[in-house]
Amino acid sequence: MPIMLTYNSLLKKLVLPEYGRNIQQMVDHCLTIEDRDERTHCAYTIVQNMANMFPQLRTEADYQHKLWDHLMIMSGFQLDVDFPFDDIIKEENLDTKPIPIPYQLEPIKLRHYGKNIERMIERAAEYPEGEERDALVMLLANHMKKLIFQINNEDVDDAKIFKDLAYYSHGKIRLDPETHHLHEYQIIKPTQPVGKKKKKK
Repeated sequence: MPIMLTYNSLLKKLVLPEYGRNIQQMVDHCLTIEDRDERTHCAYTIVQNMANMFPQLRTEADYQHKLWDHLMIMSGFQLDVDFPFDDIIKEENLDTKPIPIPYQLEPIKLRHYGKNIERMIERAAEYPEGEERDALVMLLANHMKKLIFQINNEDVDDAKIFKDLAYYSHGKIRLDPETHHLHEYQIIKPTQPVGKKKKKK
């Protein structure tokens, strides 16, 4: 008489396949034990076997708690034993969704500068006039020029930057291209490594 083979594809789908079918069968058997003390002892034995399968988990924090949570999941949340932890995972915990984080989306006037530049210019416009304010304004203007240069890799007119500064500051910051000059940026190509010269024989 031919021997009939049972394929895993025909068996019950594993809840946590990483533990294998033997562990799942042990869990299923544990659920059938009527005596609570014996059932609890069986559950501890299963968790020990689970830990032996993944010894690397022992370096993680609360690894024992994770194993007991996994045991509870594999039991279909039906296991009733004396757990070593009070906050064992419940079925409703698997369906909980993270609390959405509200994001306050603010319109960006000129996207190539970004929102941070816009805020810094607004702060700089409120500075009292003096050397500190002038230095901050020039620092921002040079950074704005650098940002534009990174986009188009072409020469950027200082007057364009000064116009954007006035726009962002609502006219409180005005620089004259005749008296103010920004840095000149250029693309620096990486130097090719010099090959070693072969020694003449």
